[in-house]
Amino acid sequence: MQVIVVGAVALGPKAAVRLKRLQPEARVIMIDRDERISYGGCGIPYFISGDVSEPSQLMTTSFHMVRDADFFRRAKGVEVLSRTEVLAVDRPAKRVRIRSLATGEESELPYDKLLLATGRKTRRLGVPGEDLAGVFTVSSLGEAIQIKETMTGGGVERAVVVGSGPIGLEIAEAMADLWDIETTLIEIADQVLPGMIGPILAHMVEEHLAERGVTVRLAERVERLEGEGAVARVVTDKGTLDTDLVIVAVGAQPNADLARAAGLALTPHGAIQVNERLQTSDPDIYAGGDCIENVSLITGGLVYTPMGSLANRQGRIIGTNLAGGDETFDGAVGSFIVKVFDLTVAGAGLSLPRAGAEGIEAMSVLVVQGDRAHFYPGMELLYLELIVERPSGRVLGIQGLSPRGEALATRVNAVAALLKHRPHVRDVSQLELAYAPPYAMAMDVVNVLGNVADNTLAGFQEVVEVDEFVRLLESPDAGQCLFLDVRGPQNAEPFVAAYGDRWVNIPQETLVERMAEVPRDKDLIVVCNNGARSYEALLALKQAGIGSRNLQGGVGALKRWGLKTP
Repeated sequence: MQVIVVGAVALGPKAAVRLKRLQPEARVIMIDRDERISYGGCGIPYFISGDVSEPSQLMTTSFHMVRDADFFRRAKGVEVLSRTEVLAVDRPAKRVRIRSLATGEESELPYDKLLLATGRKTRRLGVPGEDLAGVFTVSSLGEAIQIKETMTGGGVERAVVVGSGPIGLEIAEAMADLWDIETTLIEIADQVLPGMIGPILAHMVEEHLAERGVTVRLAERVERLEGEGAVARVVTDKGTLDTDLVIVAVGAQPNADLARAAGLALTPHGAIQVNERLQTSDPDIYAGGDCIENVSLITGGLVYTPMGSLANRQGRIIGTNLAGGDETFDGAVGSFIVKVFDLTVAGAGLSLPRAGAEGIEAMSVLVVQGDRAHFYPGMELLYLELIVERPSGRVLGIQGLSPRGEALATRVNAVAALLKHRPHVRDVSQLELAYAPPYAMAMDVVNVLGNVADNTLAGFQEVVEVDEFVRLLESPDAGQCLFLDVRGPQNAEPFVAAYGDRWVNIPQETLVERMAEVPRDKDLIVVCNNGARSYEALLALKQAGIGSRNLQGGVGALKRWGLKTP
């Protein structure tokens, strides 16, 4: 059997090697346009930042062997044709037409099975000036090397990054942090990481970017790039920015050109259509990774999830099936994690805006809690948001951020593993997690998240989001609003001093005996450090016949949001 693999970055090599392990007698030929193959594309921003010093490090195995054509031939038994382009697929004849980019020579190769691992195409802005020198995307390791050479060559004092998805944020960090370049981030949406997280967490990320010297410009569209030969200005619908470098990171789309020309079925969004075995409409042709869409395990619809980890998992399934197996890929919940200076942002499933876009009636709850026991040294706060369908209580997603990435990833991954099983909030509330004081609280933040969602669904509390709270606090016209601080006097006193009679302090443990002091003609918002003591106060107020609302995440969320607390 002869198998042709088109594409040799992530999915292609994984499938090829898996097939050779199961069926050593098969002849496997990988073809790629690039000289560099089988590299960790997700590591490109860290090569640009200097965390990874040499491009070869992205091409090495864990035991420090470079994954080049010779490595695959000698160690894996897989032939590689690099710097070679596949021009066409002749399905009736089961042949591919190829051309050497080095010599221009064309030839044909027969196949019994074909794998299309053609990846993605980086989106362009589609504006004048995009072809000027100094304008880059982050489409390949080769382009990343050019970006780094441009910066090391000197003369780059200002940079503009267009797009605030994970790659845009990683590149902005690299520019501002390592290279000390004056960096501006432009995003056409009204928040960073649009669709991936909700507006509350997004604002927290935006504040952190600003603290680290990155200028964030939201709801702004690039109209053209200007310069004499090299880019010198970015013109938007809101002004002009001088720059020495532009990085375009506005997303990607499936590279399905070869499949389209071969007459294979495509999805409505232009990805290669596959079944659960990752076969295309031609059963002898497989596809996976960034050139296909996947079934969402949350909505049941198709979703584009270009991730190296997913491509590797699919590569193993395809390799097994090419060898005669019958493995299937169920779909994806859509998990992500990204480092933004001193913060880590992670999530799985639907964000609240994405749920709304899918036509799902949903709510979110925000919990701020330590990642370990409060008495154990080094505790850091976790900010977690759970997305829940109303009124069913089905969990749709989780997102969060924290200075301690490993602790955040542990919690997000735990819920991510549940999502394909359509969990209820009580499944999160009762989720069993390992506990010891150096690693968690006895009632872990994930369990608290489920509890808060359950209480909110049951009508035990009405909440106020951080953005609404800040608006009310800073509005001179919100005279009917009273903030009841149920923390101890030492914590509350600066706020009482700053906001006068609008901010009242009655500690939660004394509230019942001092209930007569609570006004009944105000829009009462209860505040504590993280929302827990204020929830207890809320119940006492309700029993006394006083309506009130609870600030989600408490003062901890306010501080991370960027409110200049007293």
